[in-house]
Amino acid sequence: MLMALAGCTAGGGSGDKVTVNWWTWDPNQGAAYATCIPAFEKANPNITVKISQYQVSDYFTKLTAGFVSGDAPDAFMNSVTFLQSYASQGQLLALDDKIKQDNIDMSQYAIGASAWKYTDGKQYALPMDWATGVLYFNTDVLEKAGYTADDVQKLTYNPEDGGTFVKMIKHLTVDTKGVRGDQPGFDSKNIATYGMSNLESTGDPFGQNAWGWILPNDGINIPDKNQWATVFNYADPKVVQGVKGIRQLANDGYTPQLNQFTTANNEQLAAGKVAITLGGTWEASTYAALKDAKIGIAPMPAGTDGKHHAMSNSNGNNIWAGGKHIDQTWKWVSYQESEACQTKAALYNASFFPSIGKSMDALTAQQRAKQPDFHVFSDYVKNDELFPSPVYNNGAALTNAMVPQFESYFTNKSDESIFPKMQEQSKALLAKK
Repeated sequence: MLMALAGCTAGGGSGDKVTVNWWTWDPNQGAAYATCIPAFEKANPNITVKISQYQVSDYFTKLTAGFVSGDAPDAFMNSVTFLQSYASQGQLLALDDKIKQDNIDMSQYAIGASAWKYTDGKQYALPMDWATGVLYFNTDVLEKAGYTADDVQKLTYNPEDGGTFVKMIKHLTVDTKGVRGDQPGFDSKNIATYGMSNLESTGDPFGQNAWGWILPNDGINIPDKNQWATVFNYADPKVVQGVKGIRQLANDGYTPQLNQFTTANNEQLAAGKVAITLGGTWEASTYAALKDAKIGIAPMPAGTDGKHHAMSNSNGNNIWAGGKHIDQTWKWVSYQESEACQTKAALYNASFFPSIGKSMDALTAQQRAKQPDFHVFSDYVKNDELFPSPVYNNGAALTNAMVPQFESYFTNKSDESIFPKMQEQSKALLAKK
């Protein structure tokens, strides 16, 4: 499916006209950034901007095909997962000279800029947005258990006993006879309400969107370094202990088993099937729109240092090195990622959190009227609690190798002996170019 969005073209000689093609996989961001086109085209009457959106399932395949055939878009939204492969192939334009030429203040980007530096030290994208994890909770379910919203805000986690986070999960879990998970006679096989949604994601090599959002709160990092890791430390005792604890929660009936529910987490939460769920910041509007339940928002549990550390991912705005209109494309991309455009786009439909700090402040001010606890998101930024998701070589091969092994572990088909083997395997795969 293709969605094309273009602004009204301004006057000027037809021979001087240039069309800049920009791609995204996100229809909401496509619509949001389209609101910036009229002002841009008015200031640049010989440039027309066309925004095209493709489903994410087709997006990167089409992009790669465009590189090969020579008709890729002039610029495009990209996931940092593909930085290594695209930059090493020479498909991305290094932006350092352009940034210097136009005196772009990179410090305005509160999040994401460093993630888009390649191994050559060059900047290959301007950061567009950011996303991380939060806790969404059913206020009524918590109140019945004797908890307040403030209690969720103050949760702590450690890999030894799970901290107050696991303690709360156990108390919130209720079996079909009304016995709570921390009371005598609790039946772990027949659950009416789980304290927490399933945390056993197997979508990537480090549990992002699930258990990988919990473990870093105690200073646990699987990659040996955040950019261009040489090994994933799966055998680290804290990692093993933490992942084992996550599996035990499911085995003991406090969270659902992997793939137990076919409904989405927000539906489980609204129906009272789970008391708390771990979700992405991009889901805030979805949870806010739930009509059958009052939903609260809290940060990830704090680690032993008192900080709510959370892994964050930032998409980037890349320019294709093979494009025919580099200067005009840079004008559009640099305007897109300016404070004026990021603010306008973010306020249009609140579909993304902008990388620019002042733009995020504007969005927070707008949304707090609708969601009083929306400040949880901006607090991450203000308190410097976000760290970038890992950037590493050979991402597809690592995912293909590690995901089945995590699935085997979380479904109790293997034990902790797999982690040293996975660590050695990661070292070999990360070393491949």
